[in-house]
Amino acid sequence: MNADTSTPSSAARRKLSLYLNLIRWDRPAGSYLLLWPTLAALWMAADGWPGWHLLGVFVLGTFLMRSAGCCVNDVADREFDRHVKRTAQRPITSGAVSVREALLLGAVLALVAFGLVLTTNPPTILLSFAALAVAMVYPYAKRFVSMPQAVLGVAFSFGIPMAFSAALGSDEWSLAAVAAAVPKSAWALLLANLFWVLAYDTEYAMVDRDDDIRIGIKTSALTLGRFDVLGVMGFYLVFLAAWTSIGLHLGLGRVFLAGMLVALAQVGWHFQLIRHRSREGCFKAFRENHWLGFAIFAGTVLDLALR
Repeated sequence: MNADTSTPSSAARRKLSLYLNLIRWDRPAGSYLLLWPTLAALWMAADGWPGWHLLGVFVLGTFLMRSAGCCVNDVADREFDRHVKRTAQRPITSGAVSVREALLLGAVLALVAFGLVLTTNPPTILLSFAALAVAMVYPYAKRFVSMPQAVLGVAFSFGIPMAFSAALGSDEWSLAAVAAAVPKSAWALLLANLFWVLAYDTEYAMVDRDDDIRIGIKTSALTLGRFDVLGVMGFYLVFLAAWTSIGLHLGLGRVFLAGMLVALAQVGWHFQLIRHRSREGCFKAFRENHWLGFAIFAGTVLDLALR
């Protein structure tokens, strides 16, 4: 018989590796999709450099909450994921990490993120509860909603009003204080950003179309049917047009517009990637979306810096 040569330290390293896999540590693109619009909104709200404190809160908070969301999402989808080749070996689905462990890890990450929010102000703290509620609802939306990506769009865009609240909020604990801290332009940015999420998550859904049909999951790719590519392009254009209009309304200028043009050029590239609906092309389009968001963020930051 072969003796078990594993040691406590090697077992701990293996468990850590599984946890890092669970929270997509090696695949940060999803966090960037949350981060860039949130930081662009933070710069807009602060009318320039927001300070190290708020920058740290939103950068760390974004990565923490995306990681916590992965834990909850994989628990909710564990029965579906076992039937999809791309996700069958995820830690929870394969049984390497238990549901209890995943939920505990997600709770710890969310609590650390909440600790960061507590260093801001009351309106932002109040908004964080709404953000958490939407994030918890999304993993189950695909069972009931024809386009669950719309729910994800709200969840992935909620950092925008929170950024405005953190920069402009007061010390008052009231809904009126929240309303005063978050102008209509912030909610308009959230709505505009929702269309970006619809675009890139439809690309993502196009990757698993055949598996989703077989297991009965509702996605925007299935709802749009043969109009999926047209729908994705339409979502992108609505997002860019709305975000540009709001940015100009807030006083941004030529450098901001240059960033938006770079983003528009990337939309043209995405069309080339997804027009034949190949899994590889659609997945690449999804993974590279964070560069589109970065172009908008960079244009916003440079425009405000060069005033």
